[in-house]
Amino acid sequence: MSDVNIPKTSRGQETMDKICKAAEELFSEKGYYNTSIMDIAQKAQVAPGTVYIYFKDKKSIFKYLLEDLSYTIRKEIAIATKDCKSRYEEEKIGFRVFFDFARKHIGLYKIIWESQFVDKELFKDYYDNFAGRYMKRIKAAQNNNEIADLDPETLAYCLIGITNFVGLKWIIFNDKPVPDEVIEDIMKLLKFGMFR
Repeated sequence: MSDVNIPKTSRGQETMDKICKAAEELFSEKGYYNTSIMDIAQKAQVAPGTVYIYFKDKKSIFKYLLEDLSYTIRKEIAIATKDCKSRYEEEKIGFRVFFDFARKHIGLYKIIWESQFVDKELFKDYYDNFAGRYMKRIKAAQNNNEIADLDPETLAYCLIGITNFVGLKWIIFNDKPVPDEVIEDIMKLLKFGMFR
């Protein structure tokens, strides 16, 4: 990413991490448009000029956070599901990991959803990339006869929708972790459908 200068030292990485943590909190609390570089610098306890060593502008911080959050959640899911024996088990564990991650990084939802107003392409790219990776896993499961022969893109977006809106309901609206029973109901829906 040309708008971001990745640090070459551990000290530089610590500074960049402080800037990112401050930006994530402020974007979550105040929103993108009500947060300034000065606000981010003050919260990170660095000089405003230090922010510009790492980031071209506020939008580049926002984009970096969005991409970093996406990468981190995918990585955590991959680690947690690496020993799964079926796509069903992988999906169930993936839901739990996503919900737990989102609870710890509550600003994630706000940043993702606000991205459609900051730059519609960021919002679109976030979901297209997530869906693209999901589709690969779905196709592999279809090849193993674990998932019905349905359009992988449609399935990917349905699963993303379930995850997003169940997360919104429990994590944002109720300010609680997603209960295990809810994940069990999601899995029953996926396995058996909703119609009798």
